[in-house]
Amino acid sequence: MKETLQVENQARKTGVDREGKYLTFSLDGEEYGIGILKVKEIIGMMPITHVPQTPEYVKGVVNLRGKVIPVVDLRLKFGIEQIDYTERTCIIVVEISSLGKTIAMGIVVDSVSEVLNIRNGDIEDTPSFGTKLKTEFILGMAKVGANVKILLDIDLVLAAEEVAEIEAKVAA
Repeated sequence: MKETLQVENQARKTGVDREGKYLTFSLDGEEYGIGILKVKEIIGMMPITHVPQTPEYVKGVVNLRGKVIPVVDLRLKFGIEQIDYTERTCIIVVEISSLGKTIAMGIVVDSVSEVLNIRNGDIEDTPSFGTKLKTEFILGMAKVGANVKILLDIDLVLAAEEVAEIEAKVAA
């Protein structure tokens, strides 16, 4: 099962399906991108209700038009120092596919930049950083002008077990 998942992930990373539109955003001065089809909406910061006994990167939940949505701070998830939120800080509501179902989740980012159309020829595979570093959630590195944007597979940023744990805590 695990081998099949690894083969599927590798096929997803090396195939033509990486080409497309990406919403780009910044975290700690670095630029990232997620496939636009995963983005449901972008909202400004709003009150987040803390949920006890969740990992530090899970900020809590928000009530978005009557639907309770878990919110994850990507800075904390990626091990980046937490900062105070600014007027540019926002929540990107994404749909994550995990364990055969789709879950709406908010991710806190420093700021949203733009939507870019990135061609397959401008996307390089993730460099190898050795066996100890987990980089399977990185789709590739997009060359945009003189800059590099890290393209994320948002479905893999949070492991299936983490999503299930967050869902269980939110439902409790």
